[in-house]
Amino acid sequence: MATARSQAPPLRGQEPATPHQFDLFSGAGASLGGEDTPPAAPTGRSAPARENQSVAAADKATLTDAALIAAIPDATRTSCHPLAAEAARRKLAAAIPALEALCRRFKGFGLHHAVPEQVAALRAMAAIRGPDAVAALRRIITEAIVAGPGLSEAVRAAAALRCILAEPTAVALLRHPDPATRADACRCTPRGGDAAIVLASLLEDLHPDVATEAAKALAHMGRSDGRLWLLRRLHQRPDAALLSAIAAIADDEVTVLLGRVARTDPDLRQAALDALEAIETPRAAAVLASLAAAGLAPGAMDHPAPITHA
Repeated sequence: MATARSQAPPLRGQEPATPHQFDLFSGAGASLGGEDTPPAAPTGRSAPARENQSVAAADKATLTDAALIAAIPDATRTSCHPLAAEAARRKLAAAIPALEALCRRFKGFGLHHAVPEQVAALRAMAAIRGPDAVAALRRIITEAIVAGPGLSEAVRAAAALRCILAEPTAVALLRHPDPATRADACRCTPRGGDAAIVLASLLEDLHPDVATEAAKALAHMGRSDGRLWLLRRLHQRPDAALLSAIAAIADDEVTVLLGRVARTDPDLRQAALDALEAIETPRAAAVLASLAAAGLAPGAMDHPAPITHA
């Protein structure tokens, strides 16, 4: 006679999966994500309120400025990018404190992986621009609100806004192991002091972009340490920032090269003309007059060539 066989209990670790899935932004889910999975910041909001926030994020374009700003500090991984992007689209300077608060929620996280909420906030601040954004980025970097890849994102945003950092912070970033961060840090460095010494050492960096940015920074300080490097780049890969930098240390050779760029490169013509305007030497005036005669610059009467006598 067949007897009923008792079913062995499942082995430990093979229990049936439950339909519940941890929310990485709840206290339980955060504990599974390692040190780089940020826990939910306490908001005091009920579940319906968080639900309403998600709905608001989906209809971000219809939010008033005040409602948009109020939603940003408690944004989730899902809503942070659309909310921050909308603030950036509106150039909403009043949103800068909220974006900074969103960054601060996750201080201490992101050592190995960038925190999406921080990245969204940093990019929005860079897009909004203005003195409030510059000041917020300076605080975020100086106070170590971001770390790891997030720090590189913050320095990139600061460089885009020409945010000058305190010398100790700038020097530390000039020595950062990531070459892109070193290059961006060159644009955030104050003039003189130890920073200038470190910049000069970066002219021998193995990464050309770092050496180029260091040479530009030195030129803006009035130092010609990187002149040869800038001349080489002027021949090979000129850009508007390079033309502006080399104009600060221009001699007759550089002036002639800038005139050549103005003649041959329509995309860089205005940048070259601006650089020539900044030089204010007789040779620069003569080059501008020549360009004006060719219809490539303002009228020759605006830049009369110096009178020479036989």
